[in-house]
Amino acid sequence: MKKNSQWYNNNPKWFKVRQSALRRDKYMDRETARYGIPRPAEVVHHIFPREDFPQYEYELWNLISLSRRTHNEMHDRDTDELTEKGIDLLRRTCRRYQKEIPEKYMNKKQKGHGKHRDGYQY
Repeated sequence: MKKNSQWYNNNPKWFKVRQSALRRDKYMDRETARYGIPRPAEVVHHIFPREDFPQYEYELWNLISLSRRTHNEMHDRDTDELTEKGIDLLRRTCRRYQKEIPEKYMNKKQKGHGKHRDGYQY
């Protein structure tokens, strides 16, 4: 657990935006719903990690309702870094909301590796 998680969970602003995200998602895990698996949501996940992107901390587009199981698949619980599944969600969110993918989360293709001199990927 994070050092400030107790304060964060008692923060009225967070409580309000968390409730908004859960209501929007009908209290269901949105990630498993993509595959037709209904699972109740217990957690609201920051797609752009709040430690690295505090400017998106309370943005509804940056929040997704997940079950605890799915949420644990989004983070490496030892380092708290995003897993490949979490990074994939971040990249999909960037495409959906026309946000630039942070360089830390770009794959080789997105960083420009393998581009031809005219800029097109072959």
